[in-house]
Order: sequence, then C-alpha cells, then structure tokens
Amino acid sequence: MDAGRKKLRNKFRRGDFFMKQPLWKPSEDKVKNANMTRFIEFVNRKYGKKFKTYDNLYQWSVDSITDFWAAVWDFCEIKASKKYDQVVDDLKKFPGAKWFVGAKLNFAENLLRYRDDRLAFVFKGETQKTAKMTYAELYSTVARLAASLREIGIRPGDRVAGYMPNLMETAMAMLAATSIGAVWSSCATDIGSQAALDRLSQIEPKVLFSVDGYFYKAKSFSSLGNAAEVAKAIPSLKKVVITSYVGDKPDIKNIPNAVHFEDFLAKGKEPVLEFEQLPADHPVFIMFSSGTTGKPKCMVQSAGGILLNQLKELILHTDVKREDKIFYITTCSWMMWNWLLSSLGVGATVVLYDGNPMYPDTGAMWKMTQDEKITIFGLSASYINYLRSQGVKPGKDFDLSSLREISQTGSVLSAEGFEWVYREIKKDLHFNSISGGTDINGCFAIGSPIQPVYAGELQGAGLGMKVKAYDENGKPVWDKEGELVCEAPAPPMPLYFWNDPNGEKYKSAYFDHYPNIWRHGDYIVMDKDTGGITFFGRSDAVLKPSGVRIGTAEIYNVVEKLGEIADSLAIGQNWEGEQRIILFVKLAQGVSLTKELKDKITKTLREKASPRHVPAIIMEMPDAPYTMNMKKVESAVTNIIDGRPVVNRDALMNPEVLDYFEKILPELQK
Repeated sequence: MDAGRKKLRNKFRRGDFFMKQPLWKPSEDKVKNANMTRFIEFVNRKYGKKFKTYDNLYQWSVDSITDFWAAVWDFCEIKASKKYDQVVDDLKKFPGAKWFVGAKLNFAENLLRYRDDRLAFVFKGETQKTAKMTYAELYSTVARLAASLREIGIRPGDRVAGYMPNLMETAMAMLAATSIGAVWSSCATDIGSQAALDRLSQIEPKVLFSVDGYFYKAKSFSSLGNAAEVAKAIPSLKKVVITSYVGDKPDIKNIPNAVHFEDFLAKGKEPVLEFEQLPADHPVFIMFSSGTTGKPKCMVQSAGGILLNQLKELILHTDVKREDKIFYITTCSWMMWNWLLSSLGVGATVVLYDGNPMYPDTGAMWKMTQDEKITIFGLSASYINYLRSQGVKPGKDFDLSSLREISQTGSVLSAEGFEWVYREIKKDLHFNSISGGTDINGCFAIGSPIQPVYAGELQGAGLGMKVKAYDENGKPVWDKEGELVCEAPAPPMPLYFWNDPNGEKYKSAYFDHYPNIWRHGDYIVMDKDTGGITFFGRSDAVLKPSGVRIGTAEIYNVVEKLGEIADSLAIGQNWEGEQRIILFVKLAQGVSLTKELKDKITKTLREKASPRHVPAIIMEMPDAPYTMNMKKVESAVTNIIDGRPVVNRDALMNPEVLDYFEKILPELQK
C-alpha cells in the first residue's frame, strides 16, 4: 500500500475522516422548539444580528463577551434587587476580572422563583423509599429552615456544610443556607470521616447537616459514628442537624450540639423567607478538588457567576424546560449535584436518587426512567461502559418513550460508547456529552440541541467559553492533540482558593503554564470540520514514550473493546532516561493473562492505534483506583511507580487497590 493511501486509511480508522457521518441530527421541529433557537432570535433582535447557526452564535459569544453575558442575564430572567452597572470590569485581568459589578441578588431566590403545585423533587432510594415535594412545599420548608439558621446566628459569609446522601433535605439545607448568604459546601456520606475532615475542617463551618445512615446494595450503614468524629474535630460548629433516613430519630447524644432535622425546623406560622441581597461576587459554594495530590484544594465560587453559567448550560445547552424531569446519577460530593439543583431555576422536576445505581440489577435506573417518565438522564462514561460489558439493552427492555436526552460526563467516552447509546438505548435522542470541572462547576465543552452528534466528539465549546487546543509552543491547533485552554475570563471561574491569601495556589493551578491563559489539564483535539472536541484524558496523565504525547484514553478505547478486558490503567514510568508505558489490565471473569492474550493486546494496539501505543509491560491488576466521581486516578499509581508518595488515599473510592501497586513495585524496578 502506498504511503498516501496508508495515511488516509489511518485517518479514517482514527475517526477523523473528513466525510464523517453524524450519529444523530435534530429534526426541524426540535430545532424550531429549542431554547437555543429562541436565544439566537433574542440576540438577533437585541443586537441587530442575523445569526442562524450555533457556530455564528458561539463566535459572537467569545468575540463580544460582555454583550453575550448581558444577553444571558436578560434571557434567563435573573432575579436581582439591583442590576449590574458593569457586566465585567476588565477582561484583561485574568485571573481577577470582576463580573456583574454593582448587582445585588440572591442565589437561592433564583432557584425558588416558583411556588406552585408542580413537583420540585421526586426522591427515589435504592430500598424503594420514595418521596415527592411540590415547589410550594419546598419554599415553605426552606423558609422554616432558613429561619432556624438565622436564629442560631448564621449570617452572610458563614459556612454551612453537608455530610449527606443525595436527599431532599440536603438540597433544602443548601437553599436555606444560600438564602441567607451563607456559603455551602458538601460531601457524601460514602467517604470516610478523615476524608470529610480533610475537606470540611479547612473551611470552619458553623453548621453541619448530616444523617443517621445510608443504604448501599440493600444494606444500611450507620453514619452517626462518622458524623460524631467530624463534629468533634471541628470546633467552629455551633449545631449539627441530623436527618433520619435509615431509622426513626436515632440516639444522637454522642454528637456535640446535635439536633434532629424535624426538631430544628421553625414551628408555628410559616416565617417569611428573606433572601439576603448580596453582590454578584459574594461566595455561594466552596468546592473541593479530588485531593489525589494532597489535601483537597477549596475553590470558592461566586453566586452570580455560578448562577448565570449553570442556567446558560441548563436552559440553552441542555434545553431544560418547565415540563422536564431531569435526573443525574450523582452524589453531593460531585459538582453535578450542584449543577442538577440549578434546574429548579427553570421550574423542572428534579429526580434525586440515592444508592447503588446497579441495584437490584443493571436495569434499575432504566426502570426508574420508565416509571417516572424522566426526560433528561445524566450518567457517566464508566456507567455506560459497564452496561456495555454486561450486554445490557435498555431500549429493548424498557419503555423509554419519555427520554429525549442523555447527558454524559465524568470521564472520556469512546466513539463506540456513543454508538452503543444510539444502538441500544434510543435512536432519536440528543446525546449531550459534556466536560468541564469542579473548578468552574460547569463545562468548557458541551452539547447543543440544534447541532448534529458525531461519535466520540463533544459537540463544541460552551457559549462564552473561549476554548482552544494549544500545542507545546502555546499555539492554537486544529485536528491535532493539544492542551485544553481558555483564553478569556468567564463568570464561573473561582473567586479564589480558601486560605490562599496571595492567590499563589490559584495561579499555579491554572496560569503557570501559559501566562494569562487558563490551562485546564485536559488533552483534546478540536475538529475543524465538525467543530467537535474529542477528549483524551487528563494531560497530567498524558504518556510521552520517546517524546511522543499519547492520551491514556487512546489506549483505553482500544484495549477495553476486547472481551477479555474488564478495565485498564496506563501509566508512564520514568525508565533509563526515557518513559515506558506500563499497562495494567483487570481481566473479565474466568480469563487469565496468558502470553497469547498479551500478544493480542499488543497486536491490537499496534494496528488500531500505533506502535507508540504498545506498552513495554502488561500486568494484571485487581482493580484501577477511582475517585468518588468515578475518574481513573493514573497519577496515584504513577506516583507509586516513580517512588513518590500518594498523599491522600482517602480521596479515592477504593484506596485499598493501591496496596497491590506498592507490592509489585520491586518487580517494576528491576
């Protein structure tokens, strides 16, 4: 085969052939009725434009950043006692730009704009515990909770924390706290007390909301011991409010300053819910990094910035409407919990689920989608990959007629994963793959309901997010792998990191690599033809054998298609002045890592990827380490292999697997 034909074949194999065919195109009716289309028409009227496509709108949104965010404010009907004097003070200050200067608003007021009998929440527990709450009931309960918080002295700027499952009480606590102007932060009860303390002790909360326990795989687990440990170790706490979930009013005398949730609620006549009017840059959330490289960083985010960006993503990119029922498989440790709850600002019904999404079987979430008539279903790549490995066919086994959109995030999903969704779930739906981070409580890349979907590609950069791929020289590149950067400020970027008075941690996290440019730490390709973005994993997990940069997802996408492989983990080991790839594989049940299987892996990688992707060593592992958000943690294993400490094992969902990698270290140093 001549060199030209071989190059063309390889380009087609990689999935970036110029004649790509979309997996899905929205119908004329879907485009016509999309919120995105209404927004384009709104912008055209307001600014005298003639935009017809998402590409036109996106380019304007990053060329005219001030006008774009002003349009978002008006279109999303932000409730504020005083509108901004300036949308942004200085776009050249990066970091440091101030947004919506002069505005006075309240985050919770914008999420509680409805007070009718439409359902705000549907709660489903793994053990079939269920509950429902209308917007009127939600407003009333938040009013009582906020009154009780005010009564014990909670004021704007105080921290209120949750160590909770994904319950309605957790959401109500966040809304009550932020209605006062207190700063909310949370982590789920499935992390240990030390991991919770590593996060919450840094921010010195005055109130902690916790729970008596939680369910997982039909078993109940008590949380009272962990709640007591956390409460005793944080001297700033004035009150610990305990929700009864697994039992009925348990004994809480071992928890300092503890009170039952129902006893804490203000009694008597319903109090007036006062929404504290505060500057747009008043803190609303403190989010935590994964903590795999040290104690979790505390990222402080603004009420105005998070509100505007999340409503933009929900209303425009996700096309959420009042009649929708939106659901995400998440816990309150993950930013998707915060993101999901902003759907209240659209008046949609939010479905909360707590427990194992695979219990009692792999059809559990699809049955819930069928029964509750969920319209927007949020899930992770790892969840999809597990269903694929088990041969699950949700579209065949369940009535998914209500489902019009799947939102996917958490980690990279292969092109085959996209194809599986359309083949085995539903042919006509918007598969909205999104990627961003806890850092911004939102997305850099996301979908659009008026654009086609291509296998393996996120549909494009989010509106107002000036995203590029940079090569090693800091130059923008198309159709070539590079670092994901954002060239301009955006409202959801953190105000600052907690306990970082000079901003050094903040700057080193994002701005050290390219001055005045946000480097996010993802490795991507931006497709010039489709406008889509393909992700290849974290850039700090990028492999560089012989100086050639390889994203770990490029290996996973090939290896994990093999029936013998249940999971894989690729890391680069510094070796004799070079870097060699070590591939760890978790085998499917009943499979052994024979020479024949190793040869098959090697041959498949060489043919489907390139000789550079072939590992120097292939070894079996019991499991790969994952964060609580179901992201593979290559860095923890890389640290072990290269003789560096893993500082915070508690940040991992399964820290015990690291013992295996430490045990085999001598073998890898021969």
